[in-house]
Amino acid sequence: MTEKAFKPEDITRLFVERSNAGDAAGVAALYEEDAVLAYPPGSRTVGRAAIQVLWERVLANGPRFEQEEPLPTLVSGDIALTSTPPRDGAGARAQVVRRQPDGSWLRLLDQPEFVQP
Repeated sequence: MTEKAFKPEDITRLFVERSNAGDAAGVAALYEEDAVLAYPPGSRTVGRAAIQVLWERVLANGPRFEQEEPLPTLVSGDIALTSTPPRDGAGARAQVVRRQPDGSWLRLLDQPEFVQP
């Protein structure tokens, strides 16, 4: 069974672990069925199935990801805002996550790259 995120911040760690393992299905499992991912830059990928296809293409190139220290999480009931500052200092990453009925968290909205103009 695949490990679930039982804290909003766990999703980033699981994303890095699964991406580095080349596990596109595992990455997609971190998203709700109708999640919206603002990637590639300037477009949107909608739905877990489409997110998995996207990550299959991305991970085919063998990129390596590193953990980034999360910024404080903002939680309101079953919704949370998580974010990390990229190591290169360019912009920010932000995600809206939602608590699931089993107590785990999944991404609902994902803005992996937001660069200030």
